[in-house]
Amino acid sequence: MKAKILGLFLIIMSAQSSYAQQPPTETIKTSANNTPEQQEVINLSKKKWDWMANKNVDSLNVLFDDKAMFVHMGGSWGKTQELATIKSGGIWYKQAEVYSVIVNIIGNTAILLNDIDLVAVVGGREVTNPFMVTEVYVKENGKWKMGSLTFSHLLRPVKMKNSNDNQ
Repeated sequence: MKAKILGLFLIIMSAQSSYAQQPPTETIKTSANNTPEQQEVINLSKKKWDWMANKNVDSLNVLFDDKAMFVHMGGSWGKTQELATIKSGGIWYKQAEVYSVIVNIIGNTAILLNDIDLVAVVGGREVTNPFMVTEVYVKENGKWKMGSLTFSHLLRPVKMKNSNDNQ
């Protein structure tokens, strides 16, 4: 009986540990590690973070595909609502501290993962959260268009110095 209970306990513990998050990498991949096409997508993502911080909806309007979808902690919506939310300041993407970037290109689709700490003002309140952000880009007529942006909250603590606690 004891052996069965111990065996069950070990199975439960191993199942729980398989769900543990991997520790984030500490450095951003450099251009030496990427193809020119991967670097192009990484550079575009960096510009996107700047445009979001500066509420540059004109540049974002060009970047976002008309069918683009955005997934946040508070809901999901399309391009029109995302641009309106940025323009109004409903969410102000104040600063994205990017720790690592990985991009995989499959055909004309690029899937980019950013490990970030995001400082944002939401409903007038500044918050800092660790996220894994998934960006999906599709290349049409030689230009990358964003098809999806998803924020997945991470269990790791915020790494930024002088930041608010996780919110």
